[in-house]
Amino acid sequence: MSTVYGIYGDPDAAQRAVDLLAAAGADLHFGKQQIVVVSAEPFDGYDFSDEHADTHLFRLALLGGVIGGALGYWLTSFTQRAYPLPTGGMPIVPPWTNGIIIYELTMLGAIVATIITLLMSAGLPRFKPPLSDPAIWQGKILVGVADAPEASHVELKTRLREAGAVHVKDSTVGEGH
Repeated sequence: MSTVYGIYGDPDAAQRAVDLLAAAGADLHFGKQQIVVVSAEPFDGYDFSDEHADTHLFRLALLGGVIGGALGYWLTSFTQRAYPLPTGGMPIVPPWTNGIIIYELTMLGAIVATIITLLMSAGLPRFKPPLSDPAIWQGKILVGVADAPEASHVELKTRLREAGAVHVKDSTVGEGH
């Protein structure tokens, strides 16, 4: 993956770069989803950071719990109906004893949904090497365009410098950058 990126010393400069790149996307033939921002810490109050703040984790955990509970109810009732035992007038599917299994499968469904959501939102498993630069671990912020057309690389470097980049680089992920 070929990426043109700039290294910025503060989040204000990084936000200017993101805004500039978003405005220039149509002229330079790349989409807003190709703009990449990498930092060692989150920066609250900046658009480049806040767009990732909304999460569906709680809704998906709830959905996993509902599915797990429904599966638990189906499992207990199906099993008890499949192997009918003489109960002496008691119901074949007793709700109180089945509640333990239903509860446990509800919690299992919520936990599994949460883990899957966390892995997917973290981009794991990652089959391509991540975009990185040693300056990120010194507090700098990387802002760039992934998979930009080759014809626009020179113009992208110029615009990144205009936004206040400390360094501008043209990188292919996997080269050790």
